[in-house]
Amino acid sequence: MDHPWWELVKLAWPVLLQGTGYTLAFAVASMVLGLALGFVVALVRVAKVPVLAQIAALYVSLIRGTPLLVQIFVIYYGLPSIGIEFSPLSAGILALTLNVAAYLSESMRGAIAGVHKGQWDAGLSLGFSWWQTMRFVVAPQALRLAVPSLSNSLISLIKDTSLVSVITVTELMLATKELIAQTFQPLPLYLAAAGVYWVLSASFERLQKRVELRLERAHQR
Repeated sequence: MDHPWWELVKLAWPVLLQGTGYTLAFAVASMVLGLALGFVVALVRVAKVPVLAQIAALYVSLIRGTPLLVQIFVIYYGLPSIGIEFSPLSAGILALTLNVAAYLSESMRGAIAGVHKGQWDAGLSLGFSWWQTMRFVVAPQALRLAVPSLSNSLISLIKDTSLVSVITVTELMLATKELIAQTFQPLPLYLAAAGVYWVLSASFERLQKRVELRLERAHQR
């Protein structure tokens, strides 16, 4: 097929849009699950829960010390050898969640450590337990400190979704590759995909700034 690049992108847009939908679904699902898991891991390590804190530290070290692509292969291709199988969709979400949760947990742990010790003392002096002090005093302040770092990890997650194309999930990158196989026009289609990733990342950056501004205003009240 020999079309001018703008016509080619226009014809390919419905397929790219569908792939973008899968990319967003992967990103949002992994963000929500990763934030939940990352917060639990951070709490376990900050509270120094016996055994669990060591397991959490090992998990973070393993995930941060190995490439995401290898983790995807282990989950999708490796685990079936021991009787654990996942669909491509489930494997992709699981790999992305485990990966981003490790990084988010470190961001949260650093933010919690950044809250002044006097805040802990104030909470405990009011009769709060350790967990109540964490929930009502420390965690809200830590969230404000963690937003920039958390947002960077979540924006990176959007781009990392491209790696799940290796397990035949038709997100944006695989949809682009399939179109290239049909049209033999890699440059305009790869540029179109890059543009979509950029728009998604820029949108999340704007959201990050709004959240930071809102939290800052709430802190000043």
